[in-house]
Amino acid sequence: MKLHGNARLSPKGRLLICQRVIEQGWSLTEAAEAAGVSERTCSKWLARWRAEGEAGLLDRSSAPKRVANRTEERRIEAIAALRRLRMTGAEIAECLGMALSTVSGVLADIGLGKLSRLEPLEPPNRYERQRPGELIHIDVKKLGRIERGAGHRVTGKRRSNRRKTDGSGVARHQVGWEYAHVCVDDATRLAYVEVLPDEKAKTAVGFLRRASAFYRAHGIVVEGLMTDNGGAYRSTVHALACRALKIRHIRTRPYRPQTNGKAERFIRTMLGGWAYGAIYRSSAERTAALSGWLEFYNWRRPHGSLSHKPPGTRLGEMKRNNLVGSYT
Repeated sequence: MKLHGNARLSPKGRLLICQRVIEQGWSLTEAAEAAGVSERTCSKWLARWRAEGEAGLLDRSSAPKRVANRTEERRIEAIAALRRLRMTGAEIAECLGMALSTVSGVLADIGLGKLSRLEPLEPPNRYERQRPGELIHIDVKKLGRIERGAGHRVTGKRRSNRRKTDGSGVARHQVGWEYAHVCVDDATRLAYVEVLPDEKAKTAVGFLRRASAFYRAHGIVVEGLMTDNGGAYRSTVHALACRALKIRHIRTRPYRPQTNGKAERFIRTMLGGWAYGAIYRSSAERTAALSGWLEFYNWRRPHGSLSHKPPGTRLGEMKRNNLVGSYT
């Protein structure tokens, strides 16, 4: 039972009052003074104990038994039916001639406060490849360049992004963006990251070649690649590069980033631990810190989905289990 923070009596204290009065012959005044409550309170618990026994010494609900302006069940059913037609709270209120606050409260009570509640929850579809290199995940995260010291995440102030007109007469931002290209192995979570100036097809192909070389240096031959449907990954030059590297390329369904969830989750970890995890004076300083953080992630940081072992340890275990022969 949850007692009020300022309650003077617990059920045991209430029982003690009743025992003192009934069995030990104390007066109400003496029992109330010993318990630190009024005679009226003492008399109330004594009456309840006489009527209900020890069950009467428990707290009762303070909710009213009857609410005069409670919304009728038929009206609640009508609200639910209109909600299933994907109508907003304001539309339902106008249709039924009710206050928006009342409709919103009813929708919250019946669990339809958000339109997303109308869709059944999608069961999680977790998978993990058995061999290192069987599938790698590649994605890109756009990061604002750092100029003139720390940005608004640290200072709380947004500075104006100055523009400059280029030779073609187009006004462009002078600060601009950097692009963190990330690659994660599905089986071991071993990661490779580069900060590059853009996300064009030529840049993506160069990153793929260097990532493949990185994994090859650790005894892993890349067999499959998963990306989203970005223009760089749908280009002909990228398809030719995958063919030359003997990599089978698969893309996620449109508007389904969770399919490439391992790369998405790694990006969240990377932003918290590296990109936003320290105060940098410039983009160059932030990029220089990437290699140290990546070394920590791959070889020392415990990974929740790997029994709290680093990706490098997982790779070593697979090698000791003689799985290397199947992919090298």
